Amino acid sequence: MNLIALPALADNYIWVLHDGLTGLVVDPGDAAPVREALDRLGLHLACILVTHHHGDHVGGLAALKADARTSGVRVFGPSDEPMPIAVEPVRDGDLLEIGPWRIEVLEVPGHTRGHRAFVVRPICENHGMPPILFCGDTLFSAGCGRLFEGTAAQMHHSLARLSALPDETRVCCTHEYTLANLRFAREVEPDNEAVVRHEAQCKSLRERDLPTLPTTVGLERQINPFLRCEQPGVIERAVALGAGGRDPVSVFAAIRLWKDSYR
Repeated sequence: MNLIALPALADNYIWVLHDGLTGLVVDPGDAAPVREALDRLGLHLACILVTHHHGDHVGGLAALKADARTSGVRVFGPSDEPMPIAVEPVRDGDLLEIGPWRIEVLEVPGHTRGHRAFVVRPICENHGMPPILFCGDTLFSAGCGRLFEGTAAQMHHSLARLSALPDETRVCCTHEYTLANLRFAREVEPDNEAVVRHEAQCKSLRERDLPTLPTTVGLERQINPFLRCEQPGVIERAVALGAGGRDPVSVFAAIRLWKDSYR
C-alpha cells in the first residue's frame, strides 16, 4: 500500500492511499492536486472519505463529482453535517469494504459536532500493514483541533478513543502544524525529552520541504500534551493556568484554552 500526502491550499494535506491500481482520497479541499495525482499514478478512484464539513476539507468535492473521470466515485461523510454535495452518510461503528480496504468509522466530536475519523486496514489480514488513521482536524501531531462546535469533554473523549488505537497506527492529520504544536508542547512540558528530539527531526524534514506526517499513535502519546492530561507535569501546568480541577477534562480544557491564544 502507498500513502501520499498531497500539499494543498495554505497548509493542508489531502491524503491518497493506493495499491497501484485503486485509490481512496481523504478530505479533498481542492480538486486539482487530486486530479494530477490520479493521472500521474494511473489510479482508479474508488472512494472519497470526508471527516467534516469545513471548506478546506470539502472544497474539491463538487469539482471531482462533476469530472467525468471521477463522477461515479462514492463519497462517505458525516450523517449530521452540511455537505456541498450528497454523500453516503456514515455513523460510529460502521464498517465499509471498498477495494482492498476495510474502513472503520469513529465519531469524534469536538472540532465540529459531527466529525468522523476513519481507521483503514487491508481486507487481507496477512498484508502486515499497520492501521492508518485519517483523523481530519481532531488529532494533530503534538496538538488537536480547536473546539469550534463541541465541548472540552467531547474532544477529550474523542482523543482518548484515538489514543487507544495500537501504537503502530499511522496518524494522518490534515494540516502541517507540527512545528508550531511542538513549540507549545515544550511550554507545557519543558522536561519532555521526546518533544525535544522530535522537534529536531521535524525541523530537518521541513528544511527539506518534506511533511512531518504521518506520525504514529505511540509517538503522540509521548509528545502530545492533549493526550497526556493525566501526566503530573501537564496537570501542574494546567493548575497554574487556573484549571477548574485536576481531572483530565479540566486539565485538557485549560491547556486547550491556552493554546487558542498561544503565539
